[in-house]
Amino acid sequence: MTNECIFCKIIQGKIPTDFLYKDDDLVAFRDINPQAPVHVLVVPVKHIPTINVLAEDDLPLIGKMVAAARDIAKNEKISKSGYKLIFNVEKGGGQEIFHIHLHLVGGWK
Repeated sequence: MTNECIFCKIIQGKIPTDFLYKDDDLVAFRDINPQAPVHVLVVPVKHIPTINVLAEDDLPLIGKMVAAARDIAKNEKISKSGYKLIFNVEKGGGQEIFHIHLHLVGGWK
């Protein structure tokens, strides 16, 4: 974890957040600037700046992030109507916070 990363601060409890999911590997919480009726961020506890620097041993973590997002979508009652899962990678791909995170967005009528 890094001292200046906002997601690391959230994970460490330095910035109060209501977690929708939390275990030893992941946390999930609502985006403060939602782009949809449901907009949740699934964030690994391990600080990994971008998808481009994933190590081989980090690959199972990506699967766990997707599974957590699936479960949160079900809990948020958007699994049947549909949702999007998005990784933004590097500045050109829209990444603003350099700690990987998966956007779960949905809930449109």
